Amino acid sequence: MEGRGNSTQQKVIRSSCRVPSLCFIILRKSVRISEFFDFSAERDRVVGTCSVVSIGKKFAVSSANIHQLSKGSLRERGSKTMEDVQQCLKGVKVSTTQLVDGIVCEFSYLLRSLEIMPAGSMHNESSTPSRIGDRLSSDVVVRIRTQEGRDDWIYCHSDILVKKSKYFADRLSDNWPTCQILDSRNCVEVYCEECDFDHHITVLRLLYATSDVTVTELSSVKNALGTLRVAVELGCPQIVSTCVRYLEAVPWEESEEEEILKTIPGMGSQAEPILARLQPVNALAVVRIFLAAIRFATSSPPSSMNDLKTSAQEQLEYMLTEDDDAPLLTADDEIKLEARQCVNRLLARFVNLVDSLLGDLHDSVAQAEKIELFQSHLTDLSWASQIVTKLETSSDFVYTWVETSVNIVKVAERVCPESSLTGTKLKVLEVTAKVLEAIGYGTVILPTTKRLHMVKVWLPFVRFVKSAVDSAGSDEENDLMLKADGELWQTLESAFVSIILALPSSDQAEILTEWLENKHIRYPDLTEAFEVWCYRSKVAKRRLALLDGNNPTTNGI
Repeated sequence: MEGRGNSTQQKVIRSSCRVPSLCFIILRKSVRISEFFDFSAERDRVVGTCSVVSIGKKFAVSSANIHQLSKGSLRERGSKTMEDVQQCLKGVKVSTTQLVDGIVCEFSYLLRSLEIMPAGSMHNESSTPSRIGDRLSSDVVVRIRTQEGRDDWIYCHSDILVKKSKYFADRLSDNWPTCQILDSRNCVEVYCEECDFDHHITVLRLLYATSDVTVTELSSVKNALGTLRVAVELGCPQIVSTCVRYLEAVPWEESEEEEILKTIPGMGSQAEPILARLQPVNALAVVRIFLAAIRFATSSPPSSMNDLKTSAQEQLEYMLTEDDDAPLLTADDEIKLEARQCVNRLLARFVNLVDSLLGDLHDSVAQAEKIELFQSHLTDLSWASQIVTKLETSSDFVYTWVETSVNIVKVAERVCPESSLTGTKLKVLEVTAKVLEAIGYGTVILPTTKRLHMVKVWLPFVRFVKSAVDSAGSDEENDLMLKADGELWQTLESAFVSIILALPSSDQAEILTEWLENKHIRYPDLTEAFEVWCYRSKVAKRRLALLDGNNPTTNGI
């Protein structure tokens, strides 16, 4: 104001009160209203028509007087002379009321009603952007409150809030139901949940950003999600867009993904890009990735890629599994054909390896390499047996295993060292169990000779391995783990019983006789097969006689 001393005469009227002096400027000369309002840089007072800020504390012209001022000639817009101001102030007793620190002077409402800005503010806008929390330039307080009692007062600027937030634009407009209540124009209360309190502060701060929000400012998925939620509520399209771009691009933890699924769907189309990575893909894309994966999973890549192959195998099995969700794809003829061909190629490599191992019994160096490959193939075949079962294409697998069973047992017994018991021999039994299940339950139909052959080849081997596992030292961790897992042994036992009971009575008698005379009678337990055989044999003549009338038939024992 000192710069205007030569051109503008000033008369300072000091009001008497217990607080630092309030200063009012009366200009004798006609000036534009935009020149009339100005702030000095002095810290102990703010000079202006009716400004009442002093030493960090806020005071306000009484509401009644402000109301009178707002009804006077100052509500007319355009250039105003000093006479207009004097006429408006004439007869009005200007009083001051000390308010709680943080309340914005009601005079800011008068300035807004005139649709003008103080000269100082106009200067700041052209040179220095408004800063959140700046009390001297602030004309509105945003009060963030929670039911738990948190209550923060944020000094803001109405022009920024109105421009960047639909919520604040509505709250600060003349159309808001409580707009005539002066405090509602100067102090906007926003109630929120405790978990969103900090996010409201973040949104207010981001409203003042003069450039694009950076990753550092959003800092994390959790913070960005909370900020997005508040930005949607307050109608801040720029912040919403920024948060959406951030969340769409960054990786998520599993817990964050679940929270996103809870939150984003209710935000409408503006947040849909975030869910793009979670959308189901079309069936053709699923088929393509399935076929590519099964080709890789049944191949023989270098050992350094075993982890990748194992992962592919696990995901293929998951895609075909029906749990809480339906399988990812329904196998059609094309998928089944490709899967069968891939598994058959794997089986062919395995059969060739078995033959090769039997031919190199005296070459220990060659055997060491081949045994490692043999174990790898067994792991792949154990997985493949489950895949062909799910796809209902296990016939080729079963036929090949039946034809190669004798050689597989020879390799497992003669070639594989005893130290590989828990690995190799049990992997052999895992695959064999799947094959015996398919035979025993009629999934794959084999002639009697083949079924009898499978029992005679595998029953002694299964009995031997089970005995070895049971006698393993208690200090061997792997063996203890195997003892605790009885599913394999139960599967094998049930499959043997089913196959035996489907054989001719004479073949059953031969197998049961050998079982009763064997020292390993406890496993597999063929008691059920024995009981059924006894019953059938005893009633056979009578039952068959009833069927054949007067021509009884012997029971065939």
